[in-house]
Formats: sequence, C-alpha cells, structure tokens
Amino acid sequence: MNGAESLMRSLVKAGVNMCFANPGTSEMHLVQAIDAVPEMRAVLSLFEGVCTGAADGYGRMKQTPATTLLHLGPGLGNGIANLHNARRAGTPLINLIGNHPLYHIEYDTPLTSNIDLLAQNVSSWVKGNSTATSLASDGMQALQAALSPSLGSGGQIATLIIPADACWGDAAGVADALPMPVRSKVDEAIITRVTSAIDSNTMILLNGDGLSLAARIAANRIAMKTGCRVSMTPFPSRIDGGAGAPACERLPYFPEHLLAAMQGVTRLVLASAQAPTSFFAYPDSASYLVPDDCEVITLSGMAEDTTEALLAVADLMKAPTQGYAVNEHSVPECSGAGLNTAAIAVMIARHLPENAIICGDSGGGGAAYVPTQSALPNTWLNLTGGAIGQGGPAAIGAALACPERRVLALLGDGASMYTNQAFWTQAREGLDVTTIIFNNSKYGILETEYLRLGVNEVGDRAAALFDLTRPVIDFVVLAESMGVPGRAARTREEFSSALQLSLSQPGPFLIEARL
Repeated sequence: MNGAESLMRSLVKAGVNMCFANPGTSEMHLVQAIDAVPEMRAVLSLFEGVCTGAADGYGRMKQTPATTLLHLGPGLGNGIANLHNARRAGTPLINLIGNHPLYHIEYDTPLTSNIDLLAQNVSSWVKGNSTATSLASDGMQALQAALSPSLGSGGQIATLIIPADACWGDAAGVADALPMPVRSKVDEAIITRVTSAIDSNTMILLNGDGLSLAARIAANRIAMKTGCRVSMTPFPSRIDGGAGAPACERLPYFPEHLLAAMQGVTRLVLASAQAPTSFFAYPDSASYLVPDDCEVITLSGMAEDTTEALLAVADLMKAPTQGYAVNEHSVPECSGAGLNTAAIAVMIARHLPENAIICGDSGGGGAAYVPTQSALPNTWLNLTGGAIGQGGPAAIGAALACPERRVLALLGDGASMYTNQAFWTQAREGLDVTTIIFNNSKYGILETEYLRLGVNEVGDRAAALFDLTRPVIDFVVLAESMGVPGRAARTREEFSSALQLSLSQPGPFLIEARL
C-alpha cells in the first residue's frame, strides 16, 4: 500500500467518503487510490470553485467533512472564494492539495508556489510536510481539526498539502481516527449572570450552534418568560425553518435598517454570535452597530456549546416548555402584476416541496427567505462570506448529502457566471437541483452600493461596469450545453409552470426569470 491509498482507506474508515475533485499531475496517485477504494465517492467539477463550494454545501448538511482534491497552488487559488464562505460558515471541510516533492521545490518549476501561505488565509489547520509513512495519520489530524469548532471566524477547514512522493512511497498502513472533539461547556457563573440579566428590552442574538432547532426552542422559551426578542445574524450558515420551526427574527443587511431593528434594545446577549457590524464601511456611517446605551453580554462563543447554555438559562428561569413561538403555515398570495423578485419569492414559497433545501447567493433570491418561513419545512444555506458564486456549487453538495430532498439554487445572473460549471456536475451526477436565475441583466447590488457610497449619479462608463447586456447571456442555452434542461420565464404564468414542471420530475433544471 502506498501513501495515497493509506490516506484514502483511513478517511473512509473514519467516515469521510465524499471527494470533490479537479486533479492534476501531482494528484495522480491520489486518483489511483480513489480508484482502489470504491467507498470513496469522487465527483468531478470543471472548476475548483465548484469543488470547494460543493464541499461547503455538503458539510453544512451532513455536519461531517467532505474532501476536495485540488492541483497545487493555482488549483487552491481558484477555490479560495468559496473556501472563504465555508470558513465564515464554520463548515467542516478537508482540502487535499497536491504538491511537488519537497526535494523538487528548489528548482522553482512553473507550478511552484507558496501553497502554505495561500491555505493559511482560509484554513484553521495546515500541514505540508507529510511523508508516505505519516500521510494516513496526518489525514486523521486533519479530520480532527475539521471537526473542532474554532474561536471567532477561524472556521473548520483543514488543508493537507501532500508532496507527491508521500503519495507514491510505501505506507505504514491504515491509521485509526483520533478522538473527536466536543464543544466546551459555558461556565455556570455566566449562565447565572445571563439568566438574571434578560428582560423585555433584551435581544438574544443567535449564530453558529445557537441556530440549532433545540437552541432556538430554548431561546423562544426564554422570550415567553421575559418578553425579550430572539434574532439571528444577517448571514447565518444554515437555518432549518418553515412551518412549525421556532420563530426567529433576522437582522437586516443595510446598517440603517439594522440600527432601526435594534431600537429599544438595551441589552444584547450574544449566543455564538458576534456583535452586529456593518458589512461594508460607508462615509458618515458607523461600523459598530450596537446602540450606545446597549450593554453587550456574551453567553457563549463559537467553540462553546450554545445549545446546552440556552437550555440551561431557560431551565434556570423556569421558562415554559410549551406555547413558544413557531412559524405558522400559510399560502401567500401574489400581489400586483408582472414578473418581479417579490412575485417569484411568493411562487417559490407556494410550490416549495416539504424538506427542500434552498441555497442562496447574491441576487434576488434572498427575497424568498421570509415567505418560505411560512411554507412547508425547509432548510436555507446562506451566503456567509459575501464571495458570490456559492449557490450553484453549494446546491451540488447539498443534493449529494441529502439525495432524498429537492434542492433549489437561487442565483443572480452575474453571480451564476462565477461558477456556471456547476451545471455540468449537476447533469453528470443526475442531481435533483432546480436553479433559478434572477436575470435583470446587471450587477444590481453594485449599482445600489455605488449610490450608497456617496456617488450621486451613475455615469455611462461606470454603468458599463455593471451592465451584462453586451452581449446578452442566454442562460437556457448555456445550461443546456452542459446537460441541464431549462426554460425562460417572462410572465408569472410561465415561471409558475416551469417551477412546477421542475419539481415534478427528477434531475436538474434551470429557470431563467427574465425580470
């Protein structure tokens, strides 16, 4: 057994059996090892950003890591944008990056680069000096690191940079998994302090582990007892919502809207969340968005057991166990006329199948979040790091993690072009993914931000940098060229018909909503 096969067999033995791959020459022994270990499923993507985004979607749904298989520094570099999103989401993920043998690096051949430096930007754990005899055990260290929640925004991405000779050399055998980490408990003194501090002017802000169903139920029990508000951060990584799920506000994106939502809050309890800040800096606008008269108390950090802490607070204050706020089921109606973002959001909510998974990205898709909270139970995977091009790849990972559930990818037209290779993988794997592209033929959010930054008008040359009409992109033709059938919709009737068709049949489908 060589080093590559010892690594693959060790990963499979430890429960890691999904690999999103775009390999090159330095990974050929790893490809051979995948061929020899049929329990490791390999999914090919035509761009590394699809690999990393798919691994993110898979990890968010499975709560166990997938691996990526990428080619040297340029391959990792192509995947970094969606690794950034995965880091901000706290997704468990293992990168396997091929490298030259260490003895070859001194010759500075064309693909030589500082892979460690690239990896450190998006990884909580990096190792690049494995040997054939250490590679399997190094893989187990990577797995342990990927399952270890980190403080702040450090994420849970482990990157194993593998010298080629560590793959082809003789191995010592299969390595055993290391003990799996557990979240640390919140100190009882903090539990007691938070319990006594919460009142009707308090907001409990949830993120990370605090967004589990059990944590949100506990927070809503506390709200019943005290009259406090329960909210989540603007970009939570995963929300299991829809009818019957515990109700929860969501803080807005723009700073003035967020500050308005915080009015009257005199105490903010952070439950695996950071204090609110502005996504971007603006002239004459604050970065820190907590009101001046608001006290901030930290119940738990990202690496702590927030679910248990909220349960402890609820139990300590003897909060009711029944009657807490949940999302009510309703069938929304479309108002107005014409095909627009609001109408599409309502139609998605009306037709959404039970337990669907919705992968968001930049563009109009975010408008569907609120109406879908009154739809059948569903799961949202949000754009956590702001690097667009996540939605299509994340949908691949979610569909492979949960093949029994329909997945929807809601994309802006510009964002979809960052990773349109996702269509090819969806077709190749026969995935039940419905992609909806909100086509307004421009980078709409950039036009909005341009004006918000104090520029009073958009000149012709500036407007050209937001314009996607020269030439016009035919997304149906683009998707069909990669094996995904689709329809363009210009009216509400056409969109509703296309959506119902997609949801009634297996396999991928594209709906281009021409707004």
